[in-house]
Formats: sequence, structure tokens, C-alpha cells
Amino acid sequence: MLYFIVSLIPLFVFSRITSDTLKQYFKDTKEKEFLNQANIIAGSIQKGNYLTDKIKDRLFENEIDEKSNEEAVRILVLDDKGVVVKDSNKTEVGKVYAMPEVISALDGNDAANLRDDEGVIYATAYIEDNNSKKIGVVLLVASFEEFNQLLNEVNSKWFIFTLGICIIVACIVFFTTQVFIGPLKDILKVIQKITDGQLHQRIEVSGRDEYSQISEAFNNMTEQLESIESSRQEFVSNVSHELKTPLSSIKVLSESILLQEEMPVEMYREFFQDINSEVDRMTNIVNDLLELVKLDHKEAGLNIKETDINNMTEDILKRLYPLAEKKDIKLLYESNKDMIIEGDEVKLTLAISNLIENGIKYTPNGGTVKVIIDGDHQNCFITVSDTGIGISEEEQSKVFKRFYRVDKTRDRETGGTGLGLAITHSSVILHNGSIKINSKENEGATFIVRLPIKYSES
Repeated sequence: MLYFIVSLIPLFVFSRITSDTLKQYFKDTKEKEFLNQANIIAGSIQKGNYLTDKIKDRLFENEIDEKSNEEAVRILVLDDKGVVVKDSNKTEVGKVYAMPEVISALDGNDAANLRDDEGVIYATAYIEDNNSKKIGVVLLVASFEEFNQLLNEVNSKWFIFTLGICIIVACIVFFTTQVFIGPLKDILKVIQKITDGQLHQRIEVSGRDEYSQISEAFNNMTEQLESIESSRQEFVSNVSHELKTPLSSIKVLSESILLQEEMPVEMYREFFQDINSEVDRMTNIVNDLLELVKLDHKEAGLNIKETDINNMTEDILKRLYPLAEKKDIKLLYESNKDMIIEGDEVKLTLAISNLIENGIKYTPNGGTVKVIIDGDHQNCFITVSDTGIGISEEEQSKVFKRFYRVDKTRDRETGGTGLGLAITHSSVILHNGSIKINSKENEGATFIVRLPIKYSES
């Protein structure tokens, strides 16, 4: 409502200024018109020597009456003492007029003045003799009531016109405000609800204007926030579950030792070995979580330097060879191109190690895990394929989530934490790379890692 009033103030001010200007224009015009008439009459009297030649008195009086009727004004002629010698109304002869306009004329300054309070206009012009001496004054007096009525009528119509314009402008401002401010208010309401934690709130989108585009972008952002919040809750739940399992095992084993008396040493040793395994499992989970935290904080930075991908991969295969040998799995290596890229060798080693180690874990005895190095002038490609259990199409989009397992039972048997692929994915993304999966259930899996040769901060 405030901007309504503010928007109308200039119109009212303009109306007032226009009315005053119009009034002043009419006033100036009338004053000039009457002053000109007074000068003409004064010139006629001066030319006829009516004030000095008494013989022409009758002729003088007739001319005054004629001019009065012609101009529709009252004409008074005064001598140099301000005494009225002729009056078209025949009522003021002999009286003294000490008006400012008369005094001004006797001083040689013609004057005209419209007096609003009296509704009368006065105009004076001095009369000279042949020696340029001021010997009298012509005073014109006219009622200004008709002019005031006309001016009031004009002002009244102008006010009505201005009021109509104000109403139209107010309506335009109101509807324009609803069109432009209304959607913003709706957006602000939803933002406030989301700020209060209601992440499910969405802005209703209609049309294809800028507000709709903003609403769509905001809804997309809210969906991402809701997804992040859901992932966070799921992550906390998964962490709790993963740590609860070994803790429960340790508690059960500890209670068994405490409750049994005179237990054989071999059984003590077996229980403590189980407890030690559960502690190692918890340690692996915590270490992987710490590694993920480091990867999530990009400000920690990468130790970027030239990294020989071929040598790095060969070192990883040498380290994992004993693990493959236990399951009689063939580790094959194929280098189609020598690749040196800019990257963090420690994080890349961890990422590729997880892929190859997962391939060994999920490949049955006697299977094959193959690593291929290739590239072009922009990217390096590392392909890790196995002949293992494979991944269904429904689960391929989930394998990089934290604690997600394709086969939970089998994964726990192999000692996995469910964080390996999440660490791999984060490491690759930090290098502005990508990772893809090609797999079918029971037909093995192929992971293709793309890494840019030149690292650039995004």
C-alpha cells in the first residue's frame, strides 16, 4: 500500500503545479491586456489635451463613457494630486485615490494588479503634458469574478482529470505489482519453509517466463539438498550399522571369555584372534572413512606431479599378485601406450588398487583379472575387467555409494568395508576424470577410468 501512495504523490504534485501555472498565466495575460488598454486611453487623453483644455470637457466625458462601454470596464481619470476628475460611473468624482497603483503611475511606472481577495483588477497608466510632466493617471477597474469562476471551473475539471489518471495509475500499479511481486512472495514463502527444515517444499511452476526459470532452478537445487540430506542420513545409518556389527561380535566374544571358567588356552587364543579380526575390521572402516573425509575436502588439495601410470599400475599388480595367487586368478597386464599424466600418485594408486582388488575378491577361483592402459592426446584410459560375479544394471548406479554392497554376505566374508569404490570414485572426480561400468550379472565387470593428461583446477 505504501508504494501505491508514493506512486500517486508525483501526480498530485504535478496537478497542483499545473493548476498554479495555469492560474498565473491567466493572471499575467489579463494584467498585460488591461495595462495596454490603460496606456491607449492615457495616450488618447494626452493627445486631446483633455486635462488642460476645459473647453473639451464635454468631449472628454463622452470619450470616457464610450471607452468604458466599449471595454466593459470602469474608467477613472485622476489629476497629479490623485483626485478623481472623471468617473465613468459618476460616483467618485472629487475623491482622492491613494492606491499603490496610482502612486506608482504618478512616479512614472505603469502598473497592473489582480487582487484575488477583492476579485478586482486594477491597471494604471500616467498622462503627460507637452513638457513630459506627469499631470494625471488613468485607472481601469474591472471585476474578476467571471475569470475566477472560469478558472475554478478549469481547476475543477483538471482535478477530476488528474484524479481519474491517479485511479488508472493506481490500478496499473496494483495489477503490475501482483504480476511481478506476487511470484516473488511465493518464492520467499517456500524459501522460509525450506530454511525451517521442510526440504520437501517446492515452488509451483507455471509459464515459461523468468520467474518460472528461477522456480525450476530453485526446485532442482532443493531436490539436490534433499538428496544430500537423505544421503547424509543414510551414511550415518550405514556407519552405525557397520561399526555395530564388529562391536557386537567383540562384546559376545568378551562375555564368552568372562562367563566361562577354566577355558582351555587354545579356546582363549581362538577367541582373541576373532576379537583381533573384528578390531582390524573396525580399523579398516575408520581408515577408509578418514580417507573419504580427506577426499571430500577439496581445499586439502592434491599433490599434483608427473605420474607414470604404467609404472604405477605395474607396482600395484606386483603388490596384489599374492592375493590373486591364493585364488589361482590370472593377473593380466596390457600396455598399449606409455602414459604420463599430471596427478596425485598416492590417491590414484589407492583408486586403481581398489578396482583391481575388488576384481580379485569377486572373481571365483581360476578366473582372470585384466588391466589395460591406453590413451590419446588428451586422456589416459585405465580399464580393469574381471570374470567375476558381475553387477546387475539396476545396481550399477549405486555401487559408488558409501557402504553399498552388491552382495553383503560375500563382501563381509572378503573383509570389505563397502567404501572402496566410493574412495575410487572420489579420487577420480578430484582429478576431473570419470569412471564407467560395463557389466552383466554373472558375466564379470569392466571399469573404465578416464583421467586427463593435463590437470586443471575446476
